[in-house]
Amino acid sequence: MASEPLYINDRIVIAGWELTEQFVLAGGPGGQNVNKVSTAVQLFYGIASSPALPERVRDNAIKLAGRKVSKDGVLMIEASRFRSQERNREDARERLKELILKAAEPAPPPRRKTKPTKGSVERRLKEKAGRGEVKKMRGRPAGDS
Repeated sequence: MASEPLYINDRIVIAGWELTEQFVLAGGPGGQNVNKVSTAVQLFYGIASSPALPERVRDNAIKLAGRKVSKDGVLMIEASRFRSQERNREDARERLKELILKAAEPAPPPRRKTKPTKGSVERRLKEKAGRGEVKKMRGRPAGDS
């Protein structure tokens, strides 16, 4: 169990009791250290039922996380980038923070419809007519039989 809370921003704080950590053996390079010490961290967070997240942020985070969220609504982040357990623990918490910050970003403003300028329409039509002329010139000459 992670004891200290995770501060996302001034409005979102995830309590320590909502986060669960599990330490497992990491694969990859690292020699005997990898075979003996459980340095990889699996961070579990019940994102679907968390009281810390507003509904919009929760929905966006679940979409962003994709397959990292189980059917039960539990997000799992696995960190095995570093050789020490503490660095992997910090990395997992940082990745969770980044995911929630990205989900908390405001939606982009809706696109405003615009009309093409008169000049751009004329240039497009002129180019189109020119392409038609080039294609017409590719055929056989009309007078030859």
